[in-house]
Amino acid sequence: MLDEYGGEWFRDEDGELGFIQVDEWYKKDFGDEIWWKDTPDNVGEFIFSFDRKQEFNLFADYLHNLTDEQVKIFDKENPEWADFFKDRKQVFT
Repeated sequence: MLDEYGGEWFRDEDGELGFIQVDEWYKKDFGDEIWWKDTPDNVGEFIFSFDRKQEFNLFADYLHNLTDEQVKIFDKENPEWADFFKDRKQVFT
């Protein structure tokens, strides 16, 4: 049975807990609101969603195609990307 993160938890023969991603959508950290789409055939493509229905392309959509609330959530969960795109905020604010 898939869990809310799109995968299955298991224990190996040593009792170590592991996770297998089965769904193409996953969350980076427990409790995150943002889902990331696994796109192994498209190098450099970063697709994310808040509901796994409406997809956003990180480089094409970040900031100007997100609501203010979505930007706050994204920046909180992805500070490295918020820092990377800090110049965009100066342009759009």
